[in-house]
Amino acid sequence: MTSRLPVVLMWHMHQPQYRDALTGEYVLPWTYLHALKDYSDMAAHLEENPAARAVVNFTPVLLEQLLEYASRVDQHLRGGTPVRDRVLATLTEAPLPTATEARLELVKALLRAHRAHLIERFEGFAEVARLAESLASPERIAWASDQMIWDLATWYHLAWLGETVRRGDVRAQDLIRQGHGYAPAQRRKLLGLVAEVLNGIVPRYRALALAGRVELSVTPYGHPILPLLFDFGAARESQPGAALPRHAEYAGGDDRASWHMAEAIRLFTATFGFAPAGCWPSEGAVSDATLALIDRFGLRWAATSSNVLQNSVAAIQPDDLVRRDAPYRMPGQQLTCFFRHDGLSDAIGFEYSSWHGDDAAVHFAGEIARLAEHYQHDPDRVLLIALDGENAWEHYPFNGYYFLRGMYAALAAHPRIELTTLSGYLERSPQAVPLPHVVAGSWVHGSLATWMGDPAKNAGWDLLCDAKLAFDRVVVEGALDEAQVAAAERQLALCESSDWFWWFGDYNPEDAVAQFDRLYRRQLANLYRLLKLEPPATLQQPLSTGHHGAPEHGGTMRRANAG
Repeated sequence: MTSRLPVVLMWHMHQPQYRDALTGEYVLPWTYLHALKDYSDMAAHLEENPAARAVVNFTPVLLEQLLEYASRVDQHLRGGTPVRDRVLATLTEAPLPTATEARLELVKALLRAHRAHLIERFEGFAEVARLAESLASPERIAWASDQMIWDLATWYHLAWLGETVRRGDVRAQDLIRQGHGYAPAQRRKLLGLVAEVLNGIVPRYRALALAGRVELSVTPYGHPILPLLFDFGAARESQPGAALPRHAEYAGGDDRASWHMAEAIRLFTATFGFAPAGCWPSEGAVSDATLALIDRFGLRWAATSSNVLQNSVAAIQPDDLVRRDAPYRMPGQQLTCFFRHDGLSDAIGFEYSSWHGDDAAVHFAGEIARLAEHYQHDPDRVLLIALDGENAWEHYPFNGYYFLRGMYAALAAHPRIELTTLSGYLERSPQAVPLPHVVAGSWVHGSLATWMGDPAKNAGWDLLCDAKLAFDRVVVEGALDEAQVAAAERQLALCESSDWFWWFGDYNPEDAVAQFDRLYRRQLANLYRLLKLEPPATLQQPLSTGHHGAPEHGGTMRRANAG
């Protein structure tokens, strides 16, 4: 009997911390919006097909936000407590802002959605969006009525619902048919649906994991670029001429890397009731030191990009001899390293969105079947497809509903393909290929250039290095009590996120860059305040300037709508 090729689908769920540590306000709404649309839909597809298998990777900082959002919405529905998110608050009876700037910014926020797939798809949304756009200027915003904004907000949330949620809930269907004139009671009904979706995310994935249909894995707590915490020189392993920040290193970076790993495992275990077996390092960024750290924490596997593998073996063997789609292991470690198939992963992330969903699913299964034929005499091969589990889908019609449904069905039914998880694959005790050294890199081009090298990125690192040195001085001086140190340390972890540096540069949309620039500097300012220090004047100056265009291609970190 011909052996089947083990295939692992990995979906990486990740959002940075959008909550202001001092005010408690959520500055951007992307966490709960992606929960409504993407985390709910992905769970539904896995629930619908009993033969489907996948790895779902959650960042701890995302889990914290999901739980907090669910709690805040519940508290509001029970007792009227403010939800502390200006976009979500439009579904409550909280008064709308009257000041010109605040009212204008709210209307603009309620228009941030994919034009074709989230706005134009619904006649009612398209109609109110065109009206809102005609009034979205400082000179005309006073003509925007409260009812228009409430209608816009209702449609915004209806459009951001997952396809499976909208199709299966009569409340959403009734509101869509109404079209306009949404009253407070109707917005509250929609908020109740939002609450149900948010409250269901963690339990649904936990149930899938306990049933053996999904493996849940984790990323270091704040989503930091671990190789750069250990050594700024890691940026030059794949790009020898890369410019580095003014600071020579990130002080105490090895201790910070260990803190992120320990906190990730602690929070994941507290959330799901069991410890993770695997780790997707932030941005798939690895180095020798990074893999050694993950191994020390006792995890069974880590995964990254095949670009990293190619860079790592290029100096020791010809390209045509590289054993692709196989497990690897570094000397003296128990950790097994997996390298995703970049081409097939990027096909989902970037290419299939323009195809008919069923056609894309059949093509995808066919490509994998050809690999299964090629690898049929090698029992240790495993195909890893790994990508962002959130942002690609709004570029698909119907939030990828037909593609995902067809893909799971085609892969599960194919006689040459076996859907599994990485831990499930390791139960077979495959023979790992020795890997003496990993060239530091990520799943974006196999380098670290997306996070260091550009002048704005390096300036961002220098601000973080200054803040870390201030943190160290205050802690050594003993000016804070234990609880205050813990709060500052957690805020420092949020400032260490990879997301801030990803957005800096001239290749991302200007509006998104400006949002993340402001939020990053606000997070740093909050850290100084938690340290009882005055934030430096440098935090008042934007980091990123110049022309901005479309996001770069080459990794599946498509951060659509700044999500």
